[in-house]
Amino acid sequence: MTTPSVDAGNVVGNHYDKYRSGNPIARRLMDGFMRAATELYTQAAPRTILEVGCGEGELALRLIVHHREAFGGSPQRFEATDVDISRVPADLDPELVVKEASIYELPYDDDAFDLVVCCEVLEHLGEPAQGLAELARVARRNVLLSTPWEPVWRAMNMARGKYLRDLGNTPGHIQHFSRRALIALAETRLELVDRRTPLPWTMLLGRPKP
Repeated sequence: MTTPSVDAGNVVGNHYDKYRSGNPIARRLMDGFMRAATELYTQAAPRTILEVGCGEGELALRLIVHHREAFGGSPQRFEATDVDISRVPADLDPELVVKEASIYELPYDDDAFDLVVCCEVLEHLGEPAQGLAELARVARRNVLLSTPWEPVWRAMNMARGKYLRDLGNTPGHIQHFSRRALIALAETRLELVDRRTPLPWTMLLGRPKP
């Protein structure tokens, strides 16, 4: 079990290590998630990357490894932030720079990174539009977003007997994005380039609007 972090009173993060689950169905779902993420990452072809809401740093680590395999070398710069970085192992990867920061106040200049990655974060925010605006501000070329696909996410939780008293709602999820709702939010700040729909997520790649 992982320990969720807290941002402005909201629980942020997952309550289990989804990347290392022993459940074969969960592993298959995560394989689909990573396949979609790396496809969009490859399409973006970034040299400088920021992940916002990195949790334990597992996604950042996997994207660094993928970058080396896809492009024949390491990224020029890869940074990651979270409101609580105590869960990120100090020896995760020497090329990963981790900073403690809120999504609402990222400590970077405008257009600082080719690609900003923010997966499984917006559903935890009281003000997702404000968080998205900050992601778009620091992104020079692309933003990669993902959220759980609702109401399918909650239905799948209930099917496995989880969070029944809360109708399948994962603790800390205070926003519930259908695919249409996430696209509508994204289009307030981004021009959509591509999308993927790995069950049970929605994943978008977009360019910041001028």
